[in-house]
Amino acid sequence: MTDRDQPIVVMCAGGVRSAFAADTLQQLGYTDVVSMDGGFNTWKDEGRDWRTPRTLSAEQRNRYQRHLLLPEVGEEGQLKLLDASVLMLGAGGLGSPAALYLAAAGVGRIGIIDMDVVDESNLQRQILHNLDRVGERKVDSAKKTLTALNPDVDVVTYDVRLGADNIMDILSDYDVVVDGADNFPSRYLLNDASVKLGVPVVHGSIFRFEGQVTVFDPRGGVTYRDMLPEPPPAEFAPSCAEAGVLGVLPGIVGSIQALEAIKLILGLGDGLSGRLVAFDAMDMTFREYRLQRDPSLEVTWENRDRIEIAELDGLCMPRVSAPAEG
Repeated sequence: MTDRDQPIVVMCAGGVRSAFAADTLQQLGYTDVVSMDGGFNTWKDEGRDWRTPRTLSAEQRNRYQRHLLLPEVGEEGQLKLLDASVLMLGAGGLGSPAALYLAAAGVGRIGIIDMDVVDESNLQRQILHNLDRVGERKVDSAKKTLTALNPDVDVVTYDVRLGADNIMDILSDYDVVVDGADNFPSRYLLNDASVKLGVPVVHGSIFRFEGQVTVFDPRGGVTYRDMLPEPPPAEFAPSCAEAGVLGVLPGIVGSIQALEAIKLILGLGDGLSGRLVAFDAMDMTFREYRLQRDPSLEVTWENRDRIEIAELDGLCMPRVSAPAEG
């Protein structure tokens, strides 16, 4: 401490060693030093407030030691990860690598929404599952894999169709959403609910040999409806089942999604809000595109109280109530 006039309170268990320490500090020129009489034991005996600082267990320190070596993460950051909750929309191609890396990183609560079963054709890219689990519910298979990887993680499963009747209740329990949806109505529904609740969404998509990643920050940032005001015609947006996808591609895109989710939780670096990264596996290039807010859009954080969460048809048009009069 460079300011020798700054008040200093020295404390130990019984008050003896702190008295010697206070005397030493005064001899060194510190002018406002006191020792707490009776020490910490007396403080507790008198019923004063105190708490034990939360720390990682020995097992956690060993598991997360590479994180602890990073000054940008450290123990404080690891505790943030353990306290965080991330919702995975889908346990398929994108959800598999994203969930695995989030669980390995120690994200304390991972929710998974998927109402599908494991099919043998999934195993080419959906690495949460294996041949023994063909026919099993995807959420159950995913929970087994993630729990085996890291018992610190509480895996919550939702074997349901995401809809207007449940999305608000589910999303409200999470800090971040990782979007691995494979249809436009789900993505627009997710957008409207996330804007209303203020929950950031890490968006990913894949097609044949190409992938895209961005972050939608509803609190004043670009959203999915800014990027894509309305869905393209079906003939211009075939599914992976119709057009195919290179099996390794979801691993690249899903890993970037996990990275962006971790950065959001820790407040690290420059995230992808307002930027879309497009990856082309054929020429191994990453291209960045700037995204802009649409000033005419009504589904915004500022209008969140007027957003109506309703089932969306093929047009995915938003539902926004008229502003209150007066």
